[in-house]
Amino acid sequence: MKTSDFDYTLPKERIAQEPAPVRDKCRLLVMDRASGALEDRIFSDIVEYIRPGDVLVANETRVMPARLQGEKLGSGGAVELLLLREVFPSGLDAQGEGSIESPLPTNTTAFWEALVRPGKRLKPGTKTGFFDAGGKLVLQAEIIDWATSAEKGERLVSLSTPSCATLDEALHQIGHTPLPPYIKDYRGDEEMYQTVYSKQECSAAAPTAGLHFTPELIEQLKAKEASFVTLNLEVGLDTFRIVEEDDPQKHRIHSEFYSISPQVAGLVNAARRRGNRVIAVGTTSVRSLESAWDESVGELRACQREQTSLFLLPGSEFHVVDALITNFHVPRSTLMMLVSAFSSREHIMAAYAHALEAQYRFLSFGDAMLIV
Repeated sequence: MKTSDFDYTLPKERIAQEPAPVRDKCRLLVMDRASGALEDRIFSDIVEYIRPGDVLVANETRVMPARLQGEKLGSGGAVELLLLREVFPSGLDAQGEGSIESPLPTNTTAFWEALVRPGKRLKPGTKTGFFDAGGKLVLQAEIIDWATSAEKGERLVSLSTPSCATLDEALHQIGHTPLPPYIKDYRGDEEMYQTVYSKQECSAAAPTAGLHFTPELIEQLKAKEASFVTLNLEVGLDTFRIVEEDDPQKHRIHSEFYSISPQVAGLVNAARRRGNRVIAVGTTSVRSLESAWDESVGELRACQREQTSLFLLPGSEFHVVDALITNFHVPRSTLMMLVSAFSSREHIMAAYAHALEAQYRFLSFGDAMLIV
């Protein structure tokens, strides 16, 4: 198995630059995971493929307004920060990893790892300001060190909020929803990059398979006696990174935090005992469900903000998920490998070739697949 096995040519014009005008009217490619047979449908047709007793499990995370545009204090040069993850004043993150060795500013509200632009000019000690439309300083950031993931262009920054009570308040005044790097100049409603059932803001990217659902469609599923429930996985920007190693098994997959409530675990386990299907809405839901599988008792277990770096490749065994709703993914990505593991590489590559020929729209704002 090689990373090149999961490569394909994706023309720029096939990368969706905006969402479908109506969420559930995008296209849907339905694939039989065993035979590879394909059907071209509309996403709202998904109700026809759901059976009474099925449990759909979606990721309820919400994308933070973590993209900040400001200027260097003093020189006035334009800067951009994208907040990725919080680290804590003790020098350790939530799992007790990582350290802060540089002297820390005393008026700090929070410490975050962030992507910065222009990276070469934002060295430790650089102070930046972010202002509202009236010119008031809402947020100040100081670059205090290279982050533990500095090879990816990340910095450790201290944040202070001169005119707001909390960082959350400041971000909602001046922050923007970060979009994937392959979406250029989108000027539409940023709420279209959030699912209609999103709740806690804790992600740098959206669980995009869920973008196609509307409240009305969810009610139709429930009227068919299916369950629509949610878990939480904090999506990081590493989800967009391609695998650079020739051997994908040498790739170090990104680590993310996820939570599954006892109620959701109970519903999933009950469905499995009845012989009903568990349908994952998106690859983040797949990773959460399969990470929480307890082999010793043969059940899904509840968990609270546990860390997963589960890497599903062809040959991996799926214990929980019976069907998958997903978008079309970046070539050479871990997500291409995951969907290939769920069906087969041959079926997935054939489905992608069909989708390209049939003018489907790809990636985050694009069309969807249902793999059953």
